[in-house]
Amino acid sequence: MRRKKKGEEANAGPGWEIVYTGFVLILLCFFIMLCSFSSMVDTKVMQFVSSFVNTLSIFSGGMDFEQSKVVLPDSPDIVDVESGIGQIFQQIEKLMKDLGVEGDIDLVFSEEGLVMRLSDNVLFNPGEAGVSPDAIPLLMKIGSIIQKTPYEIRIEGHTDNVPINTERFPSNWYLSTARAVNVLRFFLKNEDISPQRLSAVGFGEFQPVFPNDSAEHRAKNRRVEIVFVRSEDISSAGEEQGWQEKN
Repeated sequence: MRRKKKGEEANAGPGWEIVYTGFVLILLCFFIMLCSFSSMVDTKVMQFVSSFVNTLSIFSGGMDFEQSKVVLPDSPDIVDVESGIGQIFQQIEKLMKDLGVEGDIDLVFSEEGLVMRLSDNVLFNPGEAGVSPDAIPLLMKIGSIIQKTPYEIRIEGHTDNVPINTERFPSNWYLSTARAVNVLRFFLKNEDISPQRLSAVGFGEFQPVFPNDSAEHRAKNRRVEIVFVRSEDISSAGEEQGWQEKN
């Protein structure tokens, strides 16, 4: 019996040492990861989280969620907060808080650049295309930001799918285009912005951000978008770097 017990102990081997060593290595990797996160900018951490979620396909398929505000930008790449576009994002965010219009303006990143979505009720009276007096302080501050940037600006008008047929606006095409053009004219009249940098276009009801299935969604579709178009030429020529140093 004594010989048998000695044989069993010999066969068991140093199993606990392997488990303990593995545990220590896992803890070491965890602390290294924490230290590396402490020295990374926020956008890099968000990029890691986004990549991790996409790789594991979390919540892919079979899961229904009500559409709401996006947590991450719509861009395939997270934009660096230190870049020119990132700085404009921060300036507009501060402007929104100062004027208390966070609920009426959304900021998203697209492949083209930074998109500023303004609800129609902060710019116009219902069914009208003229800029309302209440919108002037907001547009003056937005124009001041645009003036200091090197980016091309595209102003887009959008409506919901409720038909309009008046003597002045025979369709939503006319209304959305008139609104975009009037915002453009406001910037040209009140700010020193080169006309070559500005363009306006109306999309009517045909590029909604939400289905037109409720009053809330239709209200979100009635909007003007100001797009700061990110150009590769600007970055390569160093103009964006010069703008950052100036601001």
